[in-house]
Amino acid sequence: MSNILENMKAFCLRVAPEITEPDWQELEQIITFKSLQKGAFLLKAGEICRNVYYLNKGLIRFFYLVDGKEITTGFIDDNQFATDYTSFLLQVPSFKNIEVMEDTALAGISFNNIQELYKKNPVFQIFGRRMAEFSFLTFDQDNTKLKTQSPEVRYKTLVEKQSPLLQQIPQYMLASYLGITPEHLSRIRKKISSYK
Repeated sequence: MSNILENMKAFCLRVAPEITEPDWQELEQIITFKSLQKGAFLLKAGEICRNVYYLNKGLIRFFYLVDGKEITTGFIDDNQFATDYTSFLLQVPSFKNIEVMEDTALAGISFNNIQELYKKNPVFQIFGRRMAEFSFLTFDQDNTKLKTQSPEVRYKTLVEKQSPLLQQIPQYMLASYLGITPEHLSRIRKKISSYK
C-alpha cells in the first residue's frame, strides 16, 4: 500500500503542486484500496460510479455494449486516474463498462468523501478542476482524431505513445478502439512493418 500511496502522491503533486504535506495527510485518511484480477469489472453499465480510482499498476479497458457488440473507447494503464466521470460527477447510472485486463492494484476515493474534502480544503478543488479539464481535453482530442485521422495514422500514434500497452491488448479490442475491423488492423500492421 505504501508504494501505491507514494506513486499517487507524486501524481497528485504534478497536477497540483500547491498540495502541502498536511493536505496530503488529509487526503490519505479517505483513500481505500482494492485489488482486482484479470476479467473483473470495476464498473458495469447500469451501475452508478461511486469512486474515482488511481491505477497504480495494471490495465483497464472502457467499452460500451451496442446491440450485443463491444465498442472499446479507451485504455488506461499504470499511474493514471480512472472512472466514468459522467456517472461519477452526476451520480447517475453509467453507460460504460470498465473491465480489468490484467491484475490491478487501485486506490479509491468515494464521491461523498471527495465532496466533503472540496468543502474543507480549497486546494482539492483546484486538483479536481485540473483533473476534469485534463479528462475533457483527452476526450476532445481523441474524438477529433477519430473523426479527422485515418485508422493508419491513429494506429501509428498509438504505437508511438503506448507501444508496451499494445502487446497486452487483443487485436479485436484494439480494432474496435480504432473503429475498424480486426482484418483491417492486420493489413495496417503488415503495411507498417513492411516500411521498417
